[in-house]
Order: sequence, then structure tokens, then C-alpha cells
Amino acid sequence: MGLMDKVKSQATQLAEKAQQAGQAGQAKLVEVQAKRKGDALLLELGGITYTQRVGRAGAGAEARATELVGLVQAHEAEHGPVSVTSANAAVAESTGVVDPGATAPAPAAAPPTTSAGPIPKAQYGTGES
Repeated sequence: MGLMDKVKSQATQLAEKAQQAGQAGQAKLVEVQAKRKGDALLLELGGITYTQRVGRAGAGAEARATELVGLVQAHEAEHGPVSVTSANAAVAESTGVVDPGATAPAPAAAPPTTSAGPIPKAQYGTGES
């Protein structure tokens, strides 16, 4: 096999790998977009449910909730079951705080209550001594 044949073979292999990676990336993109759509449907349905429970639902809330349930069912038929994430888990994921109701831990050492003295004027950058 000549040098050109080896180069051609390697180029073909690289092209196939690139195509596979592109297909995997496209599949992941479709998956993420489907999750976002499912999340948006559930978010709106949750908002309507909340307004109904607190007595502030609009005139068409019940009809829209019924429509949303149908859209979620159609979404599940196409993409599989939607999962409901707990609010605490969503807050922890976006903020790093595991329990949003918890208070921040106390610092390991209290900050000094007295000053170590005035800061020399030279540190202010005024050029005065």
C-alpha cells in the first residue's frame, strides 16, 4: 500500500468518526430541546394550577390546563415519560445551595472588631507622604 493509499484510508476513517460525532451531537441537541419543551409545558401547567389553588385563575385557565395535559401526554408519547424535578433540587442545581430554607453557615473565624491602625496615605495612591 502506497503512502497516498494510507493517507486516503486515514482521511476516510477520520471523516467517518467526525460524522458519528456530529450525529451524536445532533441527537443530544434534539434530546435537550425535547426536555426544554417538556419543562416549559410543565411550568405553564404548574403556574395555572397554582393560580387555581390561590383563587386567581383567569377565565380560560381550566381549558388551558386541559390542553396542556394533552400536550404533555403527546410529548410523552413521542419522547418518553417526563420527570418532575423537585423545587429544592432545581434550586440546588442552579445555586449550589442544597436547602434553600437553610441559613448560611457561620464563618470559621469572626472578623476582627478593632482596626490595626490607619492605612498609610502612601497606599491610597495620592502621592502624598
